[in-house]
Amino acid sequence: MPLTFNTAADYLDAAREMARSSRWALARLLAEEAADRTSDPAQAARTLAEFPAPNRREED
Repeated sequence: MPLTFNTAADYLDAAREMARSSRWALARLLAEEAADRTSDPAQAARTLAEFPAPNRREED
């Protein structure tokens, strides 16, 4: 069954699932999309705060 993302809640659920599986960068990207689809700026800020941007790895 293919995944469908129609609402901010769909993206947020997927972000939480990715975070549970330690896929932090993907979780952040999904959270950013959820925030973009949220009409309330305060809720968008809370969503992004729940999924902080991952730190860049330093190359050797």
